[in-house]
Amino acid sequence: MFRSVNGYIINCNKTNLMETVYFLGIDISKKKFDAAFTQDGSNMYELVVPNNATQIRVAFRELRKKFGFSYDQLIVCLEHTGIYCQPVLDFAVAHDIKVCLEPALQIKQSQGMVRGKSDRIDAKRIAAYAFKNRGQLKFWRPQRQVVQKLKALLVTRERLINARVQLQTPLTEGQEFVEESIRKTMVKCCQKALQGLACDIEKIDNEIHQILTQDQHLSSQMKWATSVPGIGKITGANLIVTTGEFERIVEAKKCACYAGIAPFEHSSGSSIRGKVRVSKMANMTMKKLLHLSAMAAIRHSEELRVFYARKVAEGKNKMSVINAVRNKLISRVFACVKNQRCYENIYQHALA
Repeated sequence: MFRSVNGYIINCNKTNLMETVYFLGIDISKKKFDAAFTQDGSNMYELVVPNNATQIRVAFRELRKKFGFSYDQLIVCLEHTGIYCQPVLDFAVAHDIKVCLEPALQIKQSQGMVRGKSDRIDAKRIAAYAFKNRGQLKFWRPQRQVVQKLKALLVTRERLINARVQLQTPLTEGQEFVEESIRKTMVKCCQKALQGLACDIEKIDNEIHQILTQDQHLSSQMKWATSVPGIGKITGANLIVTTGEFERIVEAKKCACYAGIAPFEHSSGSSIRGKVRVSKMANMTMKKLLHLSAMAAIRHSEELRVFYARKVAEGKNKMSVINAVRNKLISRVFACVKNQRCYENIYQHALA
């Protein structure tokens, strides 16, 4: 169903935009953001706003006063810049403003060949992107507070583990190549830091465990996900956060694509016949966790160990077989969560 609104043709079935006819493109930095306001995608009203809650509230109030629109007529589109987006997102959520939070690469590639770059120009390009793709926009919505806390803990845990690896690896490798007195000095200097990191990681693990056990919905999803051989607590928690509790990403194939384990063909005409490969555009943390899960599953699951050995014996590349195992794990997790049941190694279909 298409509907004409103030001269615009809006696809109501796809976006449910109804009376939305105003677009605000925002390019955010740490201290301020540039914005471009438009109705037609070409004529732009530009403004620069300090990136804090007070000034954002003032800027939106003045914008409404100048153009006479209501918040349900507005779409705000901005690039995902992490924590710098938060003041704008908080204001949008508080006033029920529709927000489109897009990856910077997607906006850039949609523009074709362009020259020049500045915050002012980027804001206008984001506004034009929102207008041009108004029929296909996907609106952002915040995750539950408990999931946001879980995500913060997982990110902090990853940073602490990386810091521990950076300190521990040179000490371990230096056992055979560094003079003993020098190595002991290195160990002594890093010992307290390593102990502190281990203690902090343990505290975070305990907090993650509390969150996953106290929230009934998260507890159920963790039980179903970790019932799949090879999927541990940290991988299961990251899957819950990444998929938005299996509501933002609802298909195993889309999750595999997002994690960078879905194979894609690379060919053109008769001259280009590239191998089928996975894409480098991926959530690398999720990809690494799934790789570790696949390796654990091959070691501890008789079925997957036999599968891996059979495919390698047939001449398949080992990494290709491991990637197939990663995809199997993703499919099994989504099947378990969808059917709200634990994984069964010998599954029998229910009889009518």
